[in-house]
Amino acid sequence: MRRPVLSGTVIAVLALATTVAPVAVAEPGGSGCQLDGTAAFTPNGPGNLGTFGYSLTGTLSNCNSSRAGAPADGTMAVGKVVTESVPITTSTGVVQGTAQYQEPLASGTGAIPVNSCGAGSTSGTGVVTWPDGTATVVDYTTNDAGPAVSLQGSVVAAATATLVPGSEQPAGNAPSTYTITTNNPTTLVGDGVQGAIAFSTDAPDACTTDAGLAAVTVTGAVGLGSTQ
Repeated sequence: MRRPVLSGTVIAVLALATTVAPVAVAEPGGSGCQLDGTAAFTPNGPGNLGTFGYSLTGTLSNCNSSRAGAPADGTMAVGKVVTESVPITTSTGVVQGTAQYQEPLASGTGAIPVNSCGAGSTSGTGVVTWPDGTATVVDYTTNDAGPAVSLQGSVVAAATATLVPGSEQPAGNAPSTYTITTNNPTTLVGDGVQGAIAFSTDAPDACTTDAGLAAVTVTGAVGLGSTQ
């Protein structure tokens, strides 16, 4: 049986771009969406150790926006490996091919002793991809104590992903980095992001181990926009 876990750093980890009151960031322009996803922790999750890393994949649905032309749904990712079309230098010259790039993993610190599921802070970069192929990049931080989580973030111009060695197709040398840019016209650089979410796990006892939680299910609501 999957059980909800309602406190601590793990909530902060998953508070990326979420809010229960999107209206606060939607004047004169902004949006609110439902978020459903999964966060996976690496090399360890919140538990007996004071630090951890994580990635997140999820969907955004039922989006409502005060900005004309804003998309109704999309996907969100933190720390995802993406495949991109890039020039590759081969033994016969430069050709257009594909290579994989690692988006930045997010990181967190927890309150030790006891375990880092209880309180702490996190920071990371999320990439929202919309149906038309455009993207929105968000930098964020979270701070929490018990069930109260404060998220502050903003839309930024770009994020840098790092080449996964050996992923080039055809074999050769691809650029060492790939830049993901914010280019959706309805999400503007400088827009604010804020919120709180809930998650559930079927293994809460992992919070008392060095390995920590392996993954959690995420549900919430996304709030993004400008109050200016």
